[in-house]
Amino acid sequence: MDRARRVLMSDGLPLDEVARLAADLLGAPTATITLIGDAQERVLGAHGPQTGDGPLTPIAETFGGYLIGAGHALYAGDTTIDGDPRVREHPLTRAGIRALAAVPLCDAENRPVGAFTVLDTRPRYWGDPEVTMLTSVAGLVTTVISREISTAATFDSEQLLDSVQEAFLAVDVDGRIRVFNRAAQELLGFTSDEVYDRHLDDTLQPHYGDQPIAAALERLFTARPRRPVQRAVSVRRVDGSRLDTRAALSVIRSAAGPLACVLLTDLSAQTAAEDAADRHRSFLTALLDSLSVGVIACDDTGRPIVINRALREVHHLPDDDRILDDIPVTTTGVLFDTAMRPLSWEETPLMRAYRGEHLTDADIVVHTGDAPTRTFTTNGQPIIGRDGRQLGAVVAAHEVTALRRAQRFRDCHRRVEEILHGAPSIGQGAPELLRAVAGTLGWPYAELFVVESATGQLRAVGHHCDGDEPDGFFGHTPIHGLGITGTVWETGQPLWVADVSEGEDPGTEYERERAAVYARHGVRTILAVPVRDGGTLLGVLTCYAGSPEVGEDLLTVLLDGVAAQIGVYLALRRAEEFARQLARAQDDFVELIGHELRTPLTSINANVTIIADEAADLDPELRQMLETVARNTGVLQKLVDTLLDLAGLESGHDKLDITRIDLAAVVSDSLAAARAAATDRGVLLHAHLDDQLLLDGDGRRLRQLVDDLLSNAVKYSAAGGSVDLHLRLHGATAELTITDRGIGIPTDERPSAFARFYRASNVRHQGVPGSGLGLSLARAIVGLHHGTLTLDDNEPTGTIARVRLPLPG
Repeated sequence: MDRARRVLMSDGLPLDEVARLAADLLGAPTATITLIGDAQERVLGAHGPQTGDGPLTPIAETFGGYLIGAGHALYAGDTTIDGDPRVREHPLTRAGIRALAAVPLCDAENRPVGAFTVLDTRPRYWGDPEVTMLTSVAGLVTTVISREISTAATFDSEQLLDSVQEAFLAVDVDGRIRVFNRAAQELLGFTSDEVYDRHLDDTLQPHYGDQPIAAALERLFTARPRRPVQRAVSVRRVDGSRLDTRAALSVIRSAAGPLACVLLTDLSAQTAAEDAADRHRSFLTALLDSLSVGVIACDDTGRPIVINRALREVHHLPDDDRILDDIPVTTTGVLFDTAMRPLSWEETPLMRAYRGEHLTDADIVVHTGDAPTRTFTTNGQPIIGRDGRQLGAVVAAHEVTALRRAQRFRDCHRRVEEILHGAPSIGQGAPELLRAVAGTLGWPYAELFVVESATGQLRAVGHHCDGDEPDGFFGHTPIHGLGITGTVWETGQPLWVADVSEGEDPGTEYERERAAVYARHGVRTILAVPVRDGGTLLGVLTCYAGSPEVGEDLLTVLLDGVAAQIGVYLALRRAEEFARQLARAQDDFVELIGHELRTPLTSINANVTIIADEAADLDPELRQMLETVARNTGVLQKLVDTLLDLAGLESGHDKLDITRIDLAAVVSDSLAAARAAATDRGVLLHAHLDDQLLLDGDGRRLRQLVDDLLSNAVKYSAAGGSVDLHLRLHGATAELTITDRGIGIPTDERPSAFARFYRASNVRHQGVPGSGLGLSLARAIVGLHHGTLTLDDNEPTGTIARVRLPLPG
């Protein structure tokens, strides 16, 4: 150690400057060059805050003794958690040293005699560049020690620096090359002899921006910076090609005067990597801009760094990356949730993903200025690197405006159905119906017009508006063929006006007035669709938007669906009204017959009977005429009585006389009364009855029911046919079935068989007499007993009449 100290002290090598060079290159506050004895460590060169009390420090208070004992380089990124307790518990660690890098200084026999140490007060990572730099700079001192101790030769800078792995050259104040190590020869292709003592401009021809190298060297020698200056410098190779390098420039003292020391780092690999990164970046940008899906990403600080063309177009942003920093501001007041509540920047999908959320199908609404409102579904997540660190976040946004509108209209159709189902009239249901339609569209105004049956004119039956009632907007009477609603009334076809403010000048005073109303209230897009029942126009549904809208085909189809529901409702209401009018006409007819025909018929029947009783001496032909009059008067009298009977039962004027009766006895009596008529027609009656079947009912009305059903069965059976009658218990009911094998009832006419005066087509064609009231009366009697009466086919021909009446309890 003493011999090495004497050599270094007498050599003139500026060890403090070498220590400063190492500290600056590695970006550390402290570097020391020390020699180590048996018990003490001697500081020969140092830079930065001192770690000991002076040039001599006990080994126990330094890392040198540990380094000598290890016999190799020592690196600690964080001394407080180092695996070696000697480092972790060292006094310097307790004094605040958190990181160290040290390499041994060896003599000619490769024995460690000292240490070159760099110290830092913060934890850090020692990478390959730092290790290489420290080893290279330490090589300066090691070479001096080994050569001076072994040969006592003079300092030979070229041989000394050949061991340095970095390309190194030294230049005097005249710009002539004085040192050019082997690494520089390998990097640039020149030999030491080719460049030694020659000017830089004659050999390496360095390019330092647009300035001459001589001026740069002059500033460097004048300033003598305390820290190495980093510059990007292009130098010439021996073959004439250029090489991009990073040069670490510093000035040291030497026996020959100040020298500019230059460490060159090849940047060609870095430049190639940057070129590749630029190509990847260009490819990624082209890829993202080709997508129809909007994409936005941020870095690990939450700053937006990527926004593709699709999303720029949504927000009307220019194709300029300078706007990225302004995105949090430009999106304020533009983004909303599905309830149209404004979203702050921190509530946006990107910031939620940045905070660690994984978003799936999260809907947001975008509304900018006069542009249509658009809905997007977003998917996003944080970006995590291979080391587990979060690198940023990314969100993709896909427009679902049409899909969400279709889904809302599906719900709207259900709501419209509920409203119409509970509305007693279209006028009462229209306001709520139009509110549902306008809310689904997101449009401020809607109006429904209906064609009046009596006048054939189109009139408004209801409207909806957001907020206060607009003056003069609603309540006008459309003119056939004029204006938007009037045109749909005339053509029966939907009409879409994308922007009424850009249309041609209205041709009539009415159209000019309507255009002025639209302009005054900010209406831009109008869609009107016809309300139909088949080929009949029943009305027009007109909706108004406050901004230019898109999606004509979709919205027309969706609104057509609502109009169809309204058309069905109007058609049903008109059919019901027609049915009520028809029923009133039938009731009026029955009342007319009952009151206006019954009394004259009674008088005619009485007088004919008296005349017939005294007609024994009359001519036989005259007597036959009187009998015909009496018979037909009786038929009319029976028809009137049946009509009045049916009307009394259906109106509730005739009440049932309910008692406990034996239905088996009622059926037996009716069967006995029908046998004579059956025998006359050649029809056999077969009965299967229980001995007794008690229930609560009106015996007279039930006998009337059985008589009518048996009469029909016999009347419509052919000679030689048969009728089967069954009476039995069926669960909680008494079931009576009367089965014939007659002409039957056509299947498609069976639902009408119980209507008043209805007679099946096969009955009318065969000329069988009847009034068409029997089954109506039978159903009325069964209904008042809370039972059921059904008619079924009897294969291969005939009808089965089935009556079920509830038993007591």
